[in-house]
Amino acid sequence: QVQLVESGGGLVQPGGSLRLSCAASGTIFSSYVMAWYRQAPGKQRELVASMSTGGYSDYSDSVKGRFTISRDNAKNTVYLQMNSLKPEDTAVYYCRYNPGNYWGQGTQVTVSS
Repeated sequence: QVQLVESGGGLVQPGGSLRLSCAASGTIFSSYVMAWYRQAPGKQRELVASMSTGGYSDYSDSVKGRFTISRDNAKNTVYLQMNSLKPEDTAVYYCRYNPGNYWGQGTQVTVSS
């Protein structure tokens, strides 16, 4: 079992920044992928960014150049630095751990003036 605890969401003005954190605990594999997804009201959940243990990262086109995923393997924690936020970034952001398809509880990000 793996438990994921997210933090860092909130309300921010357009153009602002937020940093999300997701800490994993429990039975952690030596090699795993952690990712951030988001789900806006009335829309499907979508992949935002992912990173492997080896540091390979991938981003959705909508956030490339604005968001940065990073991880601290010693702390089993993944971060999502979000810059130049737009109203369309408003969503609940979820952390996901694989193998095992574990999900965090989600953290709300609202971008509004």
